[in-house]
Amino acid sequence: MPRFLTMIRVDETNTTEEGLSPECTERMGVLLEEITKAGVMLDTAALTPSAEGTRVTWSGGRISHTDGPFTEAKEVVGGYSIIQAENKAEAVKWARRFLEVHDEHLTVTAEVREIAEG
Repeated sequence: MPRFLTMIRVDETNTTEEGLSPECTERMGVLLEEITKAGVMLDTAALTPSAEGTRVTWSGGRISHTDGPFTEAKEVVGGYSIIQAENKAEAVKWARRFLEVHDEHLTVTAEVREIAEG
């Protein structure tokens, strides 16, 4: 069965220091329990803010490092999940459900990509 990586992209300028509302956290917990019991969820986690990250780039035969925050990026990867689904359509369905539990004032994007096996 194929595996899919879902990268959750967030606009860090549109988030609060407190994080998600208690209601959103509760809805997310219910969904994560459902997807785990269904045997679909393999791994998931939120990521620390981009201000705590470092980009390592290989260009022109040289390595460079850039510490966050990354001002040129409007959206950053704020979390991920790895799921096992029958096909891309099912993976997208789970991503949609994940987005729908978020508070309406947030802008959250899910990029779903199949993991190349072998």
